[in-house]
Amino acid sequence: MENEEKGMRPIWYFVGIILCLMGFVITLSGIYYVIYPNQSHTVLHNIHPDLWWGIIMMISGVIFWWKTKDVTIK
Repeated sequence: MENEEKGMRPIWYFVGIILCLMGFVITLSGIYYVIYPNQSHTVLHNIHPDLWWGIIMMISGVIFWWKTKDVTIK
């Protein structure tokens, strides 16, 4: 067996995971509001910003996670 020294993960690894999870939840709520529209309308309700921002958060979270998944700090 090889002796591998375990190091700490950088903060951006965890930021990526959290962004991905929060983006997933926001995207799900955006999909819900596309299917069942809310009765109170805001100015930008027709472009569904929660859906778009959830997708953007998920993509950025995956990028942060992917870039730092193999990085360890000793």
